[in-house]
Amino acid sequence: MTDSPSPQLNPTSWSRRGFLKTGLAAGGMVLAAPAVLRGQPSANAINIALVGVGSQGRVLLDSMLNIPELNFVAVCDIWELSQRYGVNRLKKAGFNPNGYTDIEDMLAKEQNLDAVIIATPDFWHAPHTNMCLKAGLHVYCEKMMAHTVESARSMVQTMRETGKLLQIGHQRRSNPRYLHALHNIIEKAKIPGRITNINGQWNRAVSEDLGWPKRYEIPADTLQRYGFKDMHQFRNWRWFKDLSGGPISDLGAHQIDIFNWFLGTGPKSVMASGGADYYDTHEWYDNVMAIFEYDTAQGPVRAFYQVLTTTSAGGGYFEQFMGDEGSVKISENPNLTKVYREDRAPDWEKWIELNYLRRSAGAPAPKEAATVDVRETAPLVAYDLPVVLDKPLHQPHLENFFAAVRGQAKLNCDAAHAFESEAAIFKVNPAVAARKALDFTPEDFKA
Repeated sequence: MTDSPSPQLNPTSWSRRGFLKTGLAAGGMVLAAPAVLRGQPSANAINIALVGVGSQGRVLLDSMLNIPELNFVAVCDIWELSQRYGVNRLKKAGFNPNGYTDIEDMLAKEQNLDAVIIATPDFWHAPHTNMCLKAGLHVYCEKMMAHTVESARSMVQTMRETGKLLQIGHQRRSNPRYLHALHNIIEKAKIPGRITNINGQWNRAVSEDLGWPKRYEIPADTLQRYGFKDMHQFRNWRWFKDLSGGPISDLGAHQIDIFNWFLGTGPKSVMASGGADYYDTHEWYDNVMAIFEYDTAQGPVRAFYQVLTTTSAGGGYFEQFMGDEGSVKISENPNLTKVYREDRAPDWEKWIELNYLRRSAGAPAPKEAATVDVRETAPLVAYDLPVVLDKPLHQPHLENFFAAVRGQAKLNCDAAHAFESEAAIFKVNPAVAARKALDFTPEDFKA
């Protein structure tokens, strides 16, 4: 499927898609995005399919249902239970999607698609994305881009060859609080001063493996056709080495991406430790600790990241950029977001007046008698970011993708930029296995 006029294409479809791609952009128009009555999409609605209706697919689906001018025409999942969920969820919202088990079958029959949302297991991301791009469709694909660096690289190359849009689901890149922290707090106000260290983590409590209703068990030959050994592996694919990169890929990818995005560069080396120490049904490391070294224009930066799946202790998930005048601790959880001022920092009143920061009530300072050591640094004054995201966390990133499909915006995380960031993540598991620091070369970041 292409966007060029062709006797094989549905003229109505082509005209409408052509309008979406060129008419708005050429005319400099901005859609007023009127609310569309569910089930009655306008002629300008973007026709989309959702491929993969597992837990992440459902999160994306709920976010997309808040976005006007979308028309859900197909749902694809090899598991009848998930496929039925997606179809029924959309029917309740007023749409009438067709359900598919096989993506090739869906692409052959759905000739009116504009874009596809891919939320399948990581090892299917590259095959599914490349297939859809070559079919002439724009793609939003969940992170990690793929389970191997070669597969991720192929996605960038296919994006370039086809000229289609490929957004990768690093949703923090469209979060207004993260954008404010980077562009206003760090770049304009230079609040942290010289950044020397970064700390990031995602700690989760122990959880049981996912199960399934026996009456909805997928036949063994179907599981094998789609790359799964059995039903347990299908439901818990994130823990298996042929299917995923494990927790450092599943959870760490989001936050290590923030390290690279905020610093504007990739690391020069990584050392890491980890192990499959706790769970006896998993292949991947349940805990990983990694240290990245960066050379930046300001000087060396060291970044520590840990992902723990055996304890929630330590405050959940955040990234903290630490400098000689302050630190910026940011998270998708606003309760974990704070900015701290060092005593030696210049006055920050200007930034408060400009509404870059807001004083935090914070905790009372400890009494002098509570000081452990005379060299102890005075308690830091805390500030809040006056930016609130009043939508589901993934919605702004999806809105950016659909705005780009309409020619109204640039992608906030296209595959080329995502690859430059994810290249660092692909090397953490090898560093754990090698038990030594691994260096990056410029070629590692090129797709």
